[in-house]
Amino acid sequence: MVIAPDPVWSARFQDVLSGAALARGAIETAYQPIVDVARGTVVGYEALARFPGFEERNPERWFAVARDHGCVAELEAAALRCALRHRRSLPPNCFLTINVSPDLLGSEPIRAVWRELGDMSGVVVELTEQAPIDSYAELDTDLDQLRAAGALIAIDDAGSGYAGLAHLVRLRPALIKIDRGLIQDVDIDETKRALVEMVGTFASRIDAWVLAEGIERAEELATLVDLGVPLAQGYHLARPGPPWMPVDQSVALRLASTAHPHLSPEREFDDGERTVRAALEVVPTVTDLTDAPALFAEGPHLQAVVQLDDVDRPIAVVESTADLLATAPGMRVNVNTPLPEALERAVTRPGAQRFEPLLVTDAAGRYLGVARLERLITAVTKLMS
Repeated sequence: MVIAPDPVWSARFQDVLSGAALARGAIETAYQPIVDVARGTVVGYEALARFPGFEERNPERWFAVARDHGCVAELEAAALRCALRHRRSLPPNCFLTINVSPDLLGSEPIRAVWRELGDMSGVVVELTEQAPIDSYAELDTDLDQLRAAGALIAIDDAGSGYAGLAHLVRLRPALIKIDRGLIQDVDIDETKRALVEMVGTFASRIDAWVLAEGIERAEELATLVDLGVPLAQGYHLARPGPPWMPVDQSVALRLASTAHPHLSPEREFDDGERTVRAALEVVPTVTDLTDAPALFAEGPHLQAVVQLDDVDRPIAVVESTADLLATAPGMRVNVNTPLPEALERAVTRPGAQRFEPLLVTDAAGRYLGVARLERLITAVTKLMS
């Protein structure tokens, strides 16, 4: 069925999509904090489109009608440009998530935004569930280009709509956002608790982070902390607002003082002793593999070198064996990951990879160092002693 354009909406789109729309404030962006529950600190922000100058302000309504009018790609591109205006002032060690409909990734308006942006380190592209995907293979080229530019890929609303298991398996995102429908009343619903645990197990196997969104009650947050969900977002923590608002202070203090079940209660440790930071080791890096042999020649006891891309993200672990270089993609882990979690992920890898060092990154995916299995074991032993 062909939907006849609504003149009122057509005029609205013409206003919002005009070149001066951002300057006039026809479209704006609110930023909602994303919180590391282990420390009670903000590690990222989600950019959310707003339409303050119009009677209709519901963003979902705007994008749904834009799809009916055939201009949804242009509207999403305008929202992306607005969201990215403040990117350069993003606080250190924080990432910015932006929403894109996966069926629009290959559209020229969206590709133009990426070209204008260039370096996308610290940016997380969330694939929303606005439309079903007929062929995941059609997304590969655009997703590969985004990753090459430094972006991470996230799946929004996992557990609802189109963001099902096939979506997760095929796209292998770096961040999985659990749908609000699974988070609501998770403290009193055993089935939802089991599903959240299942998502967490799956995420650990593909080396992805889990983010619970839509948290509105303290009991929901406490349950998610107990379940080991590392990242959280919702009105209980902080509402969307101007750049770069902090989390509610009382909630932050409560999270920071929460006893985590995998840590020994007999002794207080600082954050550095509780996390992968305690096992962090700096090793030489290269961007060109042809430079690696010289490093091994200069350091006869050097066991590994890390290859980085041009935006300081780790690509591979490089080892020298019998005058030959061996490379492996390695497993990435955030520097603030609890030690027991990191150790579990390390030892459950396939046997051939089990003793490779973990590649340690900050919240934006930038390289910080490595964590060897033996150092992880030593650090965990100290926690438990």
